Amino acid sequence: MAKLRILLSEGSSTSAREALTILHGKGHEVEICDPDWHCLTRFSCLAARFHLCPPLRDDPAGYLAFIEDLLKRRHFDVLLPVHEQGLLFSRVRERLSTLTAIALPSFESYWTAVRKSEFSRLLEEISLNRPPTRVVFWADVAALAKYPCVVKSPIGTASRGTAVLRNPADILVAQAAMAETDVLSNEVLLQEFVRGEVEHAQAVFWNGELIGFHAYRQLRAGAGGGDAAKESVSRPQVRIDLARIGNRLAWHGALSVDYILDPRQLAPLYIDCNPRLVEPMNAAMAGADLLDLLLAISLGKRPAPVPDGIAGVRTHLGIQVLMGQALASGRRRDILRETRNLFTRRGPYSESVEELTPAGEDWPSAVPLILTAAILLLRPRAARGLQRKSWGTHLLGADTVEFISRGLL
Repeated sequence: MAKLRILLSEGSSTSAREALTILHGKGHEVEICDPDWHCLTRFSCLAARFHLCPPLRDDPAGYLAFIEDLLKRRHFDVLLPVHEQGLLFSRVRERLSTLTAIALPSFESYWTAVRKSEFSRLLEEISLNRPPTRVVFWADVAALAKYPCVVKSPIGTASRGTAVLRNPADILVAQAAMAETDVLSNEVLLQEFVRGEVEHAQAVFWNGELIGFHAYRQLRAGAGGGDAAKESVSRPQVRIDLARIGNRLAWHGALSVDYILDPRQLAPLYIDCNPRLVEPMNAAMAGADLLDLLLAISLGKRPAPVPDGIAGVRTHLGIQVLMGQALASGRRRDILRETRNLFTRRGPYSESVEELTPAGEDWPSAVPLILTAAILLLRPRAARGLQRKSWGTHLLGADTVEFISRGLL
């Protein structure tokens, strides 16, 4: 593909950081906008330019006006909705498509994928397995919960809005956590807790047709249950199921699902959906360059379907590893052990590739990892504060979702 000028819709998420690395490696010129001057992708020499923009969470209209003005003033070949900004962009897809190339489904399809209750109904409609789930009011959770169980806000990505309830006391803790991350709603999903391995699959679609697929399993959980270490896997059944979901939604662009492998290995149980690519580096390392496909369809080109990524490729996110260790044990010696293993590529990281902070080709990317290690070694309890910082104003809030859904743009 020829060199493109690409605008990333935010620069704070791990997905944005990985997209920057992959796109720059392909020779593309990448610019980034974000409301945080010190966001993750600022620690890089790969971005061509950074634009400080209004926050999506607090000022969606101002954020959209900024993006549209930027697209008018500076020529971009592609606008890449790398995270939750896709909900806003899908609402004004026709307006944006006159300014640049972008790959998004209809707002109705995006709304179904991003709302957990709507996605759960979709799974039921097309007869795909999910844990028993129902929509309830917070006031009824205590009476209806069968412990352990999972409670979810209607919308919540980036490891927000999901909590495991093991006893009645956890209900108030979950409510407080959701209020803190601005995803608290009167209604929630109450889901049966299922034991099993968490896996993830992502795909790129051309008008409902799946053209690229990749799956990986979680080897180790990080902060908020995110993936600290991964291994690519072959999942033909998940591929078939995800193709059905995309076809039902006439999906155009990137779509990801989370699932739990049934302990009896009968079928995957689908638990969540993200209308985007989630941390695409493992797929790229395994030979499934889904970002390349996404750029092609953004430009209106229908690429031929590509083979799935190969199984057995291991990658990790050092920052997530350290955060997860600090939250799990809180012991300085455990954090020191993981820090030593990470920086010397020993133990579980000897055959694994760092996907978030590629210091060899982008030396400033090591700064956040080094700072995280130093802070956690000095004060392990700081992990919770660092975790909250990742839930920034570049994400959706409850009021933002209401504003977008009402079409006040």
